[in-house]
Amino acid sequence: MCDVTEQSEWRFSDDRGQRSTAPRPPGRVLAYVQAGATLWDLGIRPVGIFGSDHDGPDPDTAKTGTLPLAEVDYIGAGGALDVERLLSAEPDLVVAVSYGGGHVYGLAPETAKPLEERVPVVVLDVSQARTFGEIGDRFAELARSLGATERPGADQDLDAARERLRAVVAATSADAPRVLALSPAGPDQAHVARPRMWPELRVLTELGVRLVEPAEGPGVNWSTQSRADTFALRPEVILTDIRSHAAPLEELRGSEGTPTPVVPWNPEPLYGPRDHARFLGLVADALEAARAN
Repeated sequence: MCDVTEQSEWRFSDDRGQRSTAPRPPGRVLAYVQAGATLWDLGIRPVGIFGSDHDGPDPDTAKTGTLPLAEVDYIGAGGALDVERLLSAEPDLVVAVSYGGGHVYGLAPETAKPLEERVPVVVLDVSQARTFGEIGDRFAELARSLGATERPGADQDLDAARERLRAVVAATSADAPRVLALSPAGPDQAHVARPRMWPELRVLTELGVRLVEPAEGPGVNWSTQSRADTFALRPEVILTDIRSHAAPLEELRGSEGTPTPVVPWNPEPLYGPRDHARFLGLVADALEAARAN
């Protein structure tokens, strides 16, 4: 919950139940890349972003959405981050994400704790325990508390994208294309997503998309499969992880792979309406292409 009093005092309770306060709404926001790109989609430009252990010395553009990277500092990622480096951006607020338990994703505990002693830190839960809409609402609430105003047409664009996807699904319901979400791990292996564990994939299921569920077994979010077993699932549309640490799909598929429509997929999605609308539109395009084949 957020609250701005008559004296413009800013207060926001994050998903750990911790309340951050400041004399006025913070204007210099440093954020984990996913949070920063989402806030930008909602009307707040961060002064800087940082990555996780999966990221390198340069920002992963699969995660940055439409962030103006020439105007937003990339502080670094993983072991390269310490308190002084994070504070070099002179933030008056840090926005991070958690995948449960209140743990700050992307920052080591020995970094997160002293950081929080020097600057307010807001942590939003993006775990599978919440719906995509619930996560988006929390980001929108934070953005409004920081002074963002609604972007005209954003919600209408999202509603239109949802309705179009529903219509495309309805048109293919008699023989709905099999959609497989995966993260290639090289020429011989892929991590196949368990759709129920990913809030954005659950949205597709709710809209009627036929997502393929791998067999039960090891792995909570992913089922690691051989190349042969992956394509034995007979995907007719592939959502492929485009983050920089994932292998290219063509490396997995090879020259013998059956051509199928491919949708670029970021498993760390942005929760703003415009980016989500674009993703739904790409899925609708791929389903139409699969039907045409």
